Amino acid sequence: MNSHSVSVASAETRSRRPRLPRRRSLVSAVAALAVGLGGTSAAAAHHGTFLGPLHTVTTIASTVPANGDLNPYGTAVVPQSIGALHKNNVLVSNFNNAANEQGTGTTIVQVKPDGGVSQFARINPSRLPSPCTGGIGLTTALSILPGGWVVVGSLPTGDGNAANAEAGCLLVLDSHGTVRETFTGHGINGPWDMTAVSHGNRADLFVTNVLNGTVAGGGNVVNRGTVLRIALELHGNQPPTREKTTKIGSGFAERTDPDALVVGPTGVGLGHDGTLYVADTVNSRIAAIPDALKRRTSAGTGRTVSSGGALNGPLGLAVAPNNNILTVNGGDGNIVETTPAGRQVAIRRLDSTGTPPGAGALFGLAVAPNGRSVYFVDDASNTLNLLH
Repeated sequence: MNSHSVSVASAETRSRRPRLPRRRSLVSAVAALAVGLGGTSAAAAHHGTFLGPLHTVTTIASTVPANGDLNPYGTAVVPQSIGALHKNNVLVSNFNNAANEQGTGTTIVQVKPDGGVSQFARINPSRLPSPCTGGIGLTTALSILPGGWVVVGSLPTGDGNAANAEAGCLLVLDSHGTVRETFTGHGINGPWDMTAVSHGNRADLFVTNVLNGTVAGGGNVVNRGTVLRIALELHGNQPPTREKTTKIGSGFAERTDPDALVVGPTGVGLGHDGTLYVADTVNSRIAAIPDALKRRTSAGTGRTVSSGGALNGPLGLAVAPNNNILTVNGGDGNIVETTPAGRQVAIRRLDSTGTPPGAGALFGLAVAPNGRSVYFVDDASNTLNLLH
């Protein structure tokens, strides 16, 4: 697919709950809200921000593989070439199958910056080296560890219905896309999003979980969502081993939803000072868990960094090079930049399709290797895009 660029324009933010995105034709126009918040001017609000210079959205490629999987969720940039992985390419996990049933997607595609696409993995639930509770439905939880080990979350439903959602697992794939092991239990229950950090022969996964009592709640809010830190030991060309799991966040609001399947704590990103930022989707809030790399106890729902305002059901989250927090909304098509002090300093409209514009379209995002642009997936068009 050829790249397609459009300039951004102004738009308003509206408050809506996420909905199930459906497959559509490629977005032909996007808009951005370039306004200052709290009474400041646009120029003042954007001075020194990450999003300030970014005004163009380019469609890089379709994320639909040969089997027709839909709803791209996880997004991760390949840090180094190894095996079938190529440096600066982007991995994207799919949550839905070709029938648009949520929690049934089994594929990860690899996208080149110039738009070339290949299938990195297609996971067969009957050929796993160890069980994954309920089967396969690949989520936004997607990270790449040293040695080319790819870790992806599964929250399976079997038929797309929230009532049948099961605990799932974390799947560990080698650099050729083969599943080598699974992690289950020890608090893993509907792994929804993830970030990772490595240091020497060790790595830590930070994983949000959204199924702790959620299905039994029958659509009512249940305050049992968690954030786990899973410590791994790396072994070069052998699969990593799980050393310890620590619950560092708990009590986050979560619920099933007839359109969005499940709504709960989603994106996570590690700040420069070791603070873990969490997108508290139900409450339109960014939470901060201090000392995330070392803490031994839960911080509960963390400190509120910012809530409301332009935050409208935040889903995907990434930390920008300037240490500000980037989140994409489930309730509209906007990306929002928030400082660690809680000031919402910039907004861009990434998707303007549907009613309300962009609702339910945005999930995973990742800062591009150049540090001056950001990749994001669009579920309304099943594409990987670049804001630059």
